[in-house]
Amino acid sequence: MIPNTNFLYKIKPRSNPSTFLHHLNPTLISFFLPSSGSRFLSNSPFSDFASDDPTVDECRRQEIRVEEESPGSKFDFKGYMLEKIGVVNRALDAAVPLRDPVRLHEAMRYSLLSQGKRICPIVCLAACQLVGGDESTALPSACALEMIHAMSLMHDDLPCMDNDDLRRGRPSNHVVFGEHVSVIAGYALLARAFEHIAMDTKGLAPGKIVRVVSELARLIGPEGVVAGQVADLKCGGNGQLDIGVEQLEYIHLHKTAASVEASAVAGAVLGGACEEEIDRLRRYSRCAGLMFQVVDDVLDVTKSSAELGKSCGKDLVAGKATYPKLIGVEKSMEYAEKLNEEAQEQLVGFDQEKAAPLIALANYIVHRQK
Repeated sequence: MIPNTNFLYKIKPRSNPSTFLHHLNPTLISFFLPSSGSRFLSNSPFSDFASDDPTVDECRRQEIRVEEESPGSKFDFKGYMLEKIGVVNRALDAAVPLRDPVRLHEAMRYSLLSQGKRICPIVCLAACQLVGGDESTALPSACALEMIHAMSLMHDDLPCMDNDDLRRGRPSNHVVFGEHVSVIAGYALLARAFEHIAMDTKGLAPGKIVRVVSELARLIGPEGVVAGQVADLKCGGNGQLDIGVEQLEYIHLHKTAASVEASAVAGAVLGGACEEEIDRLRRYSRCAGLMFQVVDDVLDVTKSSAELGKSCGKDLVAGKATYPKLIGVEKSMEYAEKLNEEAQEQLVGFDQEKAAPLIALANYIVHRQK
């Protein structure tokens, strides 16, 4: 049975306009209660083109493989992605230069400038331009989103978390720099992200910048990525909590979709969108983010580590809940297609020429092969 997607649209009226995730489902509260004698929560580090020296020249040589574009579409999605990845990479290199302490900044740049799809930054830029904003206005926030994403991957790979030694086709950050440096470098990227937004966003009213900061803070906080990570660890297989589709949706709406949602909302706010447009982009990105995870789960059991550039099959070995495990590969892809359709529906009514990047991005996510 393909999961119902109505929960994606349950956006409660907001007294605080920065609220972007639904309240905790009562059936999931137990995920956050430490067992007797457990120090799990207090000990959690939280309590998402390779090269050996990823400089700006290397960044400029990066390319993206776009396996499939929209059938019949005249929009050059590959060209668009190559252009925007170049823009983002150059801005990231400038935002986090190599300086003292050198080892710390090497670790920050190792993960930040490594091979990546740059989906969150590109969603931010595309959403800004969709509602009439200028790309340069959103670029500091787009870079901040990638800094936060890099931090989350660095910490996610740690032995005390997912214990993964391979990321984006090369050794994970902690394998190269050690766990202590990797943790500290992640914190440094997080701090730099907010500093970059505050100091480098130009030409906007302070209230808009504050709202963007609030959105991103919720992304990484106890209502966002951290909530998803804690639930994921509690449901990590090997005798831990046995979960179903509803609980799996909760994990990935927070751990994965929250990042895409914050990206779209940040771009929309910076571009001057009205609340109706912001909410439609929330729904689009919520569908797109969840779709990314569904496809990711399928690729994990249908592709090799060499093809993906990261360790594959670990979730299956660990007994973790995934979409293929709960509903099968075929139904998982049907669900991804359904999420794609619903994401596209949220873009109806926008200028379709300006919406083309987000339309093509959703199609890329559902058809990607790595």
